[in-house]
Amino acid sequence: MEETAQNGANEIKPVSDTLLVLSKDTNKIEMVKGVDKEGNLQKFPPDDKKGNDQWVRVDKHGDLFSNFFSNFYRQLKDPTQFNFFKVSEYDAVNTAKDLQHYVDQASPEEKEKLKEYAIQLKNTNPLKNQNTMENNTETQEYRFQPEQIDWKTMEKFGLNQEKLEKLNAMDSLLRGFKTNTLIPITINLGTAVSKMDVRLSLQTADNGEVAVNLHGIRKEPNYNLKFLGHEFTDEDKKNLKESGNMGRVVDLVNPKTDEIIPSVISRDRLTNKLVAYRAEYIKIPDEIKGIRLDDHQKQTLLEGKPLYLEGMTSKKGELFDATVQFNADKRYVEFIFNNNQSQQQSQQQSESNQQSQKNDGEAPRVFRGKELDDAQYDKFKAGQTVYIDGLTDSKGKAYQGYITFNKETSKTDFSFTNPNKLKEKAQPSEDHKTQKAVNSDGKTNEATKNIKEPLESKQQQPANKQQEAQQKKPTRSKGRKM
Repeated sequence: MEETAQNGANEIKPVSDTLLVLSKDTNKIEMVKGVDKEGNLQKFPPDDKKGNDQWVRVDKHGDLFSNFFSNFYRQLKDPTQFNFFKVSEYDAVNTAKDLQHYVDQASPEEKEKLKEYAIQLKNTNPLKNQNTMENNTETQEYRFQPEQIDWKTMEKFGLNQEKLEKLNAMDSLLRGFKTNTLIPITINLGTAVSKMDVRLSLQTADNGEVAVNLHGIRKEPNYNLKFLGHEFTDEDKKNLKESGNMGRVVDLVNPKTDEIIPSVISRDRLTNKLVAYRAEYIKIPDEIKGIRLDDHQKQTLLEGKPLYLEGMTSKKGELFDATVQFNADKRYVEFIFNNNQSQQQSQQQSESNQQSQKNDGEAPRVFRGKELDDAQYDKFKAGQTVYIDGLTDSKGKAYQGYITFNKETSKTDFSFTNPNKLKEKAQPSEDHKTQKAVNSDGKTNEATKNIKEPLESKQQQPANKQQEAQQKKPTRSKGRKM
């Protein structure tokens, strides 16, 4: 039964939950009011009677609360500085006072144990988040839940939750990012069916519903046109073409509000569309692969510039050097090992394929962003050669070919021509087998064993009277001299 409370006007209304917060810097328990536009937490002490009607009220149901808290947590400028507790608004003030008394008297060990009662995000532990490149707060939390997605619209594109999970696309979607790879979709227009590869993303519409965005592929951006008021220099164009990042902060104009917004610009390497990201939202990790960044290095990255780092340590424990730079499309600091677009895209495709076949040598369902249908996949995982089309190269040009899954190496072999046809051409037909055996392999054929000349194409019998005479001539055996 839902908890209720009676107010002064003798009206019965449902009791909601609210949030208490423990600030790590002040060690104070306070009531949560909300988050301002700058991402600062709004709060007030529990004994402030004027603020009692202003505290945040949260639906008590599990999924709704998870969605609320995920969005609330994402808006905070520095969320790891707080521990949040969900309590009933009915006794929130008394609970806050009791909790403050506990905190004031608690030992360091007891305070650490208190974290077990704090709210934890799904798939994320905000209390353990470290500000490193591998564990960035913004990329760890979920912005959406699967039940919020408009699956009826997804079905119109030939997609469902199971298919997106097989393509390893759900995680990026739920975090509020574009899918890491191109997703094959089908658009049925009634009179025509169109197939294309796109990146997908989710966005909250003005009515509060979650909309599905399609990001199609274009040949290249039009650098001659202004982008949100910015006119590209030759250096801007060069950087965007080579590394995918423009490399500096520029003022962009919001077309709806005319607001001036300092931003960085990157090129989506899969679709070739330009993407902008507010400079004020850029988060730079304290450490990248074992290298502690100083203030100067952080400022370089905050300005959108590339930064070369030496002596980083890979997951395998090996030292390596690379350039790092903030990417507006990915919304985090990325590694840039070279400035060649095709190699970068090839690396992304390789990572995607590796991700698809990570389960103990299992044949991948997706090859270079193209998902195999059931019939293709059954043949492919059995080691047979499969024809595949709809692939796109680094310049956006479509191509097709043949793929074969090598079970011994767990790798996918690709060929523009059917390797089975090449093998068939290399093997002699039944008509030629006798000729090959006699002329090339030194074998003997009873019907032609006495013929001195090489056999003709497809020849299995004497070809003329001379050869017939040679064949009828008895074979003289050579004896050993005594």
